[in-house]
Amino acid sequence: MRIDILTIFPAMFKGPFTESLIGKASKKEILKISIIDIRSFCKDKHKKVDDRPFGGGAGMVIKAEPVYSAIRSIGIKKKNNSYKNIYLKPYVIYMSPQGKTLDSKIVKNLAKFKHLVIICGHYEGVDERVMNYVDEEISIGDYVLTGGEIPAMVLTDAVARMLPGVVKEEDSVKNDSFYNGLLDYPHYTRPAVFKGYKVPEILLSGDHKKISEWCLKEAYRRTKERRPDLLKK
Repeated sequence: MRIDILTIFPAMFKGPFTESLIGKASKKEILKISIIDIRSFCKDKHKKVDDRPFGGGAGMVIKAEPVYSAIRSIGIKKKNNSYKNIYLKPYVIYMSPQGKTLDSKIVKNLAKFKHLVIICGHYEGVDERVMNYVDEEISIGDYVLTGGEIPAMVLTDAVARMLPGVVKEEDSVKNDSFYNGLLDYPHYTRPAVFKGYKVPEILLSGDHKKISEWCLKEAYRRTKERRPDLLKK
């Protein structure tokens, strides 16, 4: 998968995308991430990427021109629905508090695409005319951050885990919280007794059928206690 991230703060991505599973996936060429500096497409000598909003109001707005030029540099001219297979087209996402809240269903769908383009907003956001080149707005929650960079990292990390070969054991992904609509069940490792707290006997029994049943029951119990809204869905 190819992911192009458009931002005015490219240095923010150096650590998160060179470590852990994301870094390994890039080295294996399962994932190709490019960080594109929107500011480099500004034509004025001061590389001014933002301006005051029409109509007044607090804050600044990222101008349409440099974002448009950055999108064009990737080879995208406009929303393109001419592909026979939608997942082969570059899919443009704008990280925004106004977007759909990111969940497992959205992540699974995005993981099917061959090419994602993620635009990181900042200040009061981007000029609304940029939306003519955006396929979907996505939020990571009902709160506001200083910019779209951290949400872009969250989205990239979540999607990357779904790609074959990124996580060594495929069952580990399928057993994650939210994958099947439930929270994850409790996990234990050695030693079997820690500070007087014992691992449930069933996990030491070697009976894989009973262990599977226990895992499902615990996942259901935990979901009912902590996130009953998921069961309603």
